[in-house]
Amino acid sequence: MRYAVYISKERLAAQSRTDFDAFMATCPTRQVVSTLGDKWAGLVVNALAGGPKRHGELMRRINGASQKMLTHTLRTLERDGLVSRSVTPTVPMRVDYELTALGRDVLPVLAALKAWSEAHIMEVLEARDSYDAARAMGETPN
Repeated sequence: MRYAVYISKERLAAQSRTDFDAFMATCPTRQVVSTLGDKWAGLVVNALAGGPKRHGELMRRINGASQKMLTHTLRTLERDGLVSRSVTPTVPMRVDYELTALGRDVLPVLAALKAWSEAHIMEVLEARDSYDAARAMGETPN
């Protein structure tokens, strides 16, 4: 469950950048960390790395995401300034999504997380198996 923390623009402007700390419950950076930590957001940002894509292209690229979840994720990323949405008034209407400068700035971090996950998935799966086996035998894993 997500909890919204709202800070006025005036208070935020008065706050020094050094005061931001995602470990504090009221810090707005916590919301950004939460958004970027969402599995769909990371996949959307990585999918848009190659350039603009339409909603349908993203649906095909990101297997398992529902249309509703993809739309919600795109809106969240757009609201946070990471993705831009452009509408071309044609029949049918064309809507493209692409990374903004801010989105391109965070891309290396999310791409590195994706690459690390792909490189270490076997070790993670082995650790899960060991943990689950120990739990099944009533042991507490180390």
